[in-house]
Amino acid sequence: MATTVSPPQIASDGPSGRRKRYFKIIFLNHLTAYIAVRSRSRSPGEPDGIPPATRRRSQSPSRVHIDLPRVSDVDPIRRAERERQLAANIAAMNLEKASNPRVQDSAQDQAERKAEFAKLIGSRSGGVYMPPARLRALQAAASNDKTSPEYQRLSWDALRKSLTGIVNRVNIANIKQIVPELFSENLIRGRGLFSRSIMKAQSSSLPFTPVFAAVVAVINTKLPQVGELVLTRLISQFRRSFKRNDKIVCHSTTTFIAHLVNQAVAHEIIALQILVLLLERPTDDSIEIAVGFMREVGAFLAENSPKANATVFERFRAVLNEGSISHRVQYMIEVLMQTRKDKYKDNPILPEGLDLVEEEEQITHQIQLEEELQVQEGLNVFKFDPNYLENEEKYKSIKAEILGEGSDDEESGSEESSSEDEDEVVADKEGIEDRTETNLVNLRRTIYLTIMNALNYEEAVHKLLKVQITEGDEIELINMVIECCSQERSYSTFYGLVGERFSKLNRVWTDALEQAFVNYYTTIHRYETNRLRNISRFFGHMIATDAISWIVLECVKINEEDTTSSSRIFIKIMMQEMMESMGLKTLSERFKDEQIRHATKDMFPMDNPKNTRFSINYFTSIGLGILTEEMREYLKV
Repeated sequence: MATTVSPPQIASDGPSGRRKRYFKIIFLNHLTAYIAVRSRSRSPGEPDGIPPATRRRSQSPSRVHIDLPRVSDVDPIRRAERERQLAANIAAMNLEKASNPRVQDSAQDQAERKAEFAKLIGSRSGGVYMPPARLRALQAAASNDKTSPEYQRLSWDALRKSLTGIVNRVNIANIKQIVPELFSENLIRGRGLFSRSIMKAQSSSLPFTPVFAAVVAVINTKLPQVGELVLTRLISQFRRSFKRNDKIVCHSTTTFIAHLVNQAVAHEIIALQILVLLLERPTDDSIEIAVGFMREVGAFLAENSPKANATVFERFRAVLNEGSISHRVQYMIEVLMQTRKDKYKDNPILPEGLDLVEEEEQITHQIQLEEELQVQEGLNVFKFDPNYLENEEKYKSIKAEILGEGSDDEESGSEESSSEDEDEVVADKEGIEDRTETNLVNLRRTIYLTIMNALNYEEAVHKLLKVQITEGDEIELINMVIECCSQERSYSTFYGLVGERFSKLNRVWTDALEQAFVNYYTTIHRYETNRLRNISRFFGHMIATDAISWIVLECVKINEEDTTSSSRIFIKIMMQEMMESMGLKTLSERFKDEQIRHATKDMFPMDNPKNTRFSINYFTSIGLGILTEEMREYLKV
């Protein structure tokens, strides 16, 4: 406790003296209390006997001093003059550099740029965000040497961003414009980037899976290694997600694989192996994934592997009867059964607008589910290429071959030659050539309206003969008759009678019908089931009534390699129509005719036992086993 001085007895020496003594005593009391407080508030580390540090007030900011260069000189006047001149030179250099940005960078700036490049190259994912202005500066500096790692890294990042942007923009409406853009990028160098981008885009937007599968199918026809890499990574991703019980990734991956099977990029064996794996030990999740997978690929398997498809549905039925799964999943299996009965009308093999690859151009990869896969993860990461310029030139030639582009010299030469010959072409041309096919469209419209407005086949033929058809376009009339026939819900004998009457009027129409038979048989896989049935019954009527020659059957080859499911259905329905019209006995006798036997030697092959057995089994299964007697005798020998 601080001791205070008690006020003494005030003597009676007058008011002024008493007042002075009183103030003196108060001052001494305050001073004693202040000293006591200071002694108690000393910091723990402060030694005794040292008074506390005094607090200084902050001074106001002083004037800014510019560091001028210092020069060592004995003479102070001369030293001051030299320092002034040196400062003036430095100020002039700084002013010139600030006013002229094209001045070459200093060694320090170049070192900073190289360090930034090294940081960019060493990063795995492309580095952090870089402002566009800085990126353009780096690109301009790196473009001086296109073989440098810096330039290759910048071009790699540009390729990655371009492929990602193109893949994210694709849809059914613009797919035909997007595919050339993809081919314009170096897909051989960036196949890993493309695979990663399209798999990521598909997993985030499952409804667009058919579109992404169509893009892969088109690229696979020209660059099979890209399609194979996408399929390999999908199978590897499915295996990993299945082991980790990742239902979401499993579902997205199997959906993509299903549509690649529909596009003939992957063989149907991989679809069957996935189904066997999912149905081997049924759980709610595995059955749900299998149902979704089967809904996408079921139409393709029903057409191309009917026996395997039936086995899969038997397994589904067994799982349903076991009752080991939840009621929700059981209902999903029942819905799948109903979808199968409806012939997958809501899940076609190829949606409209995505049948972009011709059958003869398809390249199918047969990759097994359990085999060792080469995922090639290193293709996702930038690697320095010592032969960068050479590889870029090679891809330019490949791109020109794919897109049909010519060299600049050829284009300039063609432009010069066209400009020189333009006057001669105009002078020699007698009339204007219409390449818009407006006349052809009008002709087809007239034929269609004439057929639709006719009461019977005789009136239709009478009106069609009055249509003005130029020489060589007779096939268009026959094609329109067949197309109108295929559009009907069920076959109408009206069209068969129209075709029969035309063939008996003039040999020109007979030749056109025979040519149409060959064309439609070779392209029958493009038509859906109902249209296929109507077309096959039309030609069955034509052959049964001898409206066209039986010699047209020489284009039909019944063996495992030369037939498709569509062509086999076409022959089946056509032959059954002929049998109903002629009778089985008459049909068998006609096929024994020497000329017809020679024309149909590929329908009833006897050159290879394998083909012979296939033909016997085929005709026996459609109820025409009587036609296979000669082939059976051949096998016995």
